[in-house]
Amino acid sequence: MKLGVLKDIKKGEYRVILTPGEVASCIDDGHEVLVEKNAGAAAGFFDEEYAAVGATISDRDTIFGTCDIVAKVKEIEPTEYDLLRENQIIFTCIHPAAHPEEVQALLDKKVISFAAEDTHRHGSPNCEAAGKAGVFLGLHAMMSINGGCGKFVSGLGTAPGIHALVLGCGIVGKAAIEVLQSMGAWVTVAATNIGHLREISSKYHGKVNTIISNRYNLKTLLPQVDMVVNCVRWDKSNKHYLIDREMVRSMQRGSVIVDISNDYGVIETFHETTHEDPTYIEEGVVHYCVSNIPSAIAHSTSIAYAASIQKHIRSIMNNGVAEACVRDGFLRRGMVTYKGYLTHEETSQIQNRPWVQPEKILHITDQKLDPAPKNTVAVSTNFYKEFEE
Repeated sequence: MKLGVLKDIKKGEYRVILTPGEVASCIDDGHEVLVEKNAGAAAGFFDEEYAAVGATISDRDTIFGTCDIVAKVKEIEPTEYDLLRENQIIFTCIHPAAHPEEVQALLDKKVISFAAEDTHRHGSPNCEAAGKAGVFLGLHAMMSINGGCGKFVSGLGTAPGIHALVLGCGIVGKAAIEVLQSMGAWVTVAATNIGHLREISSKYHGKVNTIISNRYNLKTLLPQVDMVVNCVRWDKSNKHYLIDREMVRSMQRGSVIVDISNDYGVIETFHETTHEDPTYIEEGVVHYCVSNIPSAIAHSTSIAYAASIQKHIRSIMNNGVAEACVRDGFLRRGMVTYKGYLTHEETSQIQNRPWVQPEKILHITDQKLDPAPKNTVAVSTNFYKEFEE
């Protein structure tokens, strides 16, 4: 097969989906690889390195026009919709439930698309990167020169350090806790899973406080908090904010909210920002809400991310889409569209579109499928009629 590695064009995006090491592995498998000019330059991987392992340096139109599978980091941009070709395989972050126009383009073009964010068996390296880098960027926003309260994370002699509240203790939350605690902050983590909270308490020998995440507890705590780090993925069916505007108003002036999840519904005062204009102040609180925080450490994140997803790309090219989905349930659950059909349950529920399970449309229901947990709590029974039993 012919693989195309695209340069991401989203504003403020510096990562590349495959480094020369992964490209070399694909070429060793017997495939041809085209890399868009300067695709990895912003992350520290240069055209000469890709060419040295056997890749062809090419342009965007040629890649979309000739490659069987096209890969990049972030969503397909509107300027790329018309470049998609029927039956082409697209592997990238799609976040389909939140991007109906992108989903419609993938359906209209009858491509086979995979949402990379749903395919990570051990969690996305981008989550770890976002949690760790997000804390540093939030601390930068807290400085007086950036409109913050001017407190230093670990304090100084006679001046106390900050109190940070981390919402959620999944991969993102654990990464944020690790950095904050190691830098000397006083950390409280709020979550709903008691087992996870016990693990955090044990790991840090009781030096990290834990509370159940509910509006009452947060409302009580927020006036004492210097930084909130949101690492919660919100259930789209929940119509209530976890932290509403009044609760934000209760925080100390110059305190900071870092919304790593970038998920509407958790914090009422949230709106997405970019690396070029990363912060805004609302209700006296500095908000840092950049949607692609891992891009700030593009070199490290590209290495970790490429290592995580290269097996999927190689399996698709070596085994074909159907067999690759038999062998890996996490890849199968990441399928968004297949030749004009929606195959993503959360998108079906949120956008009220019919869908079909990937295993049905691939005709692999009778095979021994690698299991994987659902990637969402969403449930949709809005099936295409031709696939109903």
